[in-house]
Amino acid sequence: MTTAESAPAPSGTGDFDLGALLAERGAERYELHSRYLNHQLPRMLHTIGFDKVYERAEGAHFWDADGNDHLDMLAGFGVMGLGRHHPVVRKALHDVLDASLADLTRFDCQPLPGLLAERLLAHSPHLDRVFFGNSGTEAVEGALKFARFATGRPRVLYCEHAFHGLTTGSLSVNGESGFRDGFAPLLPDTAVPLGDLDALERELRKQDVAALIVEPIQGKGVHESPPGYLRAAQELLHRHKALLIADEVQTGLGRTGDFYAYQHEQGVEPDLVCVAKALSGGYVPVGATLGKDWIFKKVYSSMDRVLVHSASFGANAQAMAAGLAVLSVMENEGTVAHARRTGDLLRTRLAALTDRYELLADVRGRGLMIGIEFGRPRSLRLRPRWAMLQAARKGLFAQMVVVPLLQRHRILTQVSGDHMEVIKLIPPLVIDEEDVERFVDAFTAVMDDAHDGGLVWEFGRTLMKQAVAHR
Repeated sequence: MTTAESAPAPSGTGDFDLGALLAERGAERYELHSRYLNHQLPRMLHTIGFDKVYERAEGAHFWDADGNDHLDMLAGFGVMGLGRHHPVVRKALHDVLDASLADLTRFDCQPLPGLLAERLLAHSPHLDRVFFGNSGTEAVEGALKFARFATGRPRVLYCEHAFHGLTTGSLSVNGESGFRDGFAPLLPDTAVPLGDLDALERELRKQDVAALIVEPIQGKGVHESPPGYLRAAQELLHRHKALLIADEVQTGLGRTGDFYAYQHEQGVEPDLVCVAKALSGGYVPVGATLGKDWIFKKVYSSMDRVLVHSASFGANAQAMAAGLAVLSVMENEGTVAHARRTGDLLRTRLAALTDRYELLADVRGRGLMIGIEFGRPRSLRLRPRWAMLQAARKGLFAQMVVVPLLQRHRILTQVSGDHMEVIKLIPPLVIDEEDVERFVDAFTAVMDDAHDGGLVWEFGRTLMKQAVAHR
């Protein structure tokens, strides 16, 4: 018999106890990772003293086993836009699990994907349709495929130093050679300098370009597209029958003080937009490719092509519920405006320090996406130390700042990219003025130490030895 009445009902009990498992084996976390996952990650964390054990998290803060509070200025590489464990998102996930929906049957149309698409598209009214996947790189892959198919052209342009993901298609438009090395052959795509309209037009004249994909603010180094560039690029692309793809995986959903970063420039209406990260609420991976109606209708041109681009876990109920909850919170709590105000405050406070510290070259960005760049000092006292670090490996000074921020001040940050003297701040959008003051005070203390010749340089010597030993 196969009726529902005869099938055994789930008991709700069993021998799996997650809490007991973590209590029993949680202390093995670094050993397990070293043995079964990426063995270089625990090695790197041990080397720089980042091998912490965090017990719990809420909002923009972690707590370790001793109850010490740590400020998160990294947001899981931007995933935790609302911080960790927002109660509205948690409740939505409990609700969707308790609903026992008939999810992912593949031969019906559930309401949640349509509702989330409707809510997303309300923030970009020139776009019409959405494809849901599982990550930012998958959202980019979809945009690359859609652009190539819709235009009938093979080549996509991208900007130098861009980062769009690490799967093969996304890697083909990655502007950092360190990520690409050893993974050839890639797709026949071409890099152009960010902001260089002449270089863009030279490539477009070849009439084989499907699209330009661009981050309105590049994550690597936090470089903003020059004023007017996106609008002018869009006009050039359309004149040559090519498309504009905006990669908003990191910059979207309020990060830069507008819902999308491209909205900083009037008249910019990308043909395709990629989002992910913060849409997940930090719980369930989700990516989305938003596009114009004619592009989707060309890709899905007949019933025979109904599954020509799909994802096994795309549009699952948990991800859709998380996304709906995130957008609801952002609208109800004024998250975008808060990110703009708090980001302006943090950037202004940091920029005021450039005259005080000769090692501090620039503070830039928008909203809560801020780059702090270090540069060659003027004084003869500091120049030899700077030159020594640069000779060993560019980027070591920025790492020298990141480490004491965590070890002494319990603030988690990151260097913005390999061989870059830039720290990137992408905190949860919910940080407040107290968090801003805490970061500025800590950063000031570290910079004071760097200029006075204290422990920062001692750590620099350790890093330098590591860099030289692993060349």
